[in-house]
Amino acid sequence: MASVPFSTTFSFQAKGSRNSSTLWPSMAFSIPFTKSPLGSSKSALFRNGFSLQSSVLPGFFVKSRSPGIYARAATEKSLYDFTVKDIDGKDVSLGKFKGKVLLIVNVASRCGLTPSNYSELSHLYEKYKTQGFEILAFPCNQFGGQEPGSNPEIKQFACTRFKAEFPIFDKVDVNGPNTAPVYQFLKSSAGGFLGDVVKWNFEKFLVDKNGKVVERYPPTTSPFQIEKDLQKLLAA
Repeated sequence: MASVPFSTTFSFQAKGSRNSSTLWPSMAFSIPFTKSPLGSSKSALFRNGFSLQSSVLPGFFVKSRSPGIYARAATEKSLYDFTVKDIDGKDVSLGKFKGKVLLIVNVASRCGLTPSNYSELSHLYEKYKTQGFEILAFPCNQFGGQEPGSNPEIKQFACTRFKAEFPIFDKVDVNGPNTAPVYQFLKSSAGGFLGDVVKWNFEKFLVDKNGKVVERYPPTTSPFQIEKDLQKLLAA
């Protein structure tokens, strides 16, 4: 497994210790860069650091309080630097969305989450689009083969059945060697240096008016559950 060595200071605390102030001496070491199947929200990572079981020291947890490590990659580029193709094959610069709050979602037409997500997304879009809110939907067929149709079929499904008026883009990969560059950026911004993968259809990234990813939601989080976070960003 290829590894990207880096050196940072970690503190070790015995698992189950009741004395949170009893820490082992700090030390610097390198860990391998791997794609993690673990789900972790961006807010939890940035507020509290991350915790993971150490394979080197069983019974201990490794904790980092250095958010700059996994945020550094995200600062090298802006979301607005990317150009994507829309559902009709036309190039769209994401720079056109500067100053807007964005919810970026990987969608599918045949998922069990499809009816509720499309309905709620359409409701939120109708309610907040005049306040500077946009939803960017990226069809993806990587999860159970649940988006097998062509772009015209996907467009007809979303716009006819669910009256979706928000932008829908070209079908993309969100994981693996052919991951779309915009999704590489989103995951590096919110997934941490462990490179969290997108778990399933309808995972959501909330982006503020400055193009920064401020929250990442698992597929089971409904659009309506995001509304309060959305309101705060629109009011900022």
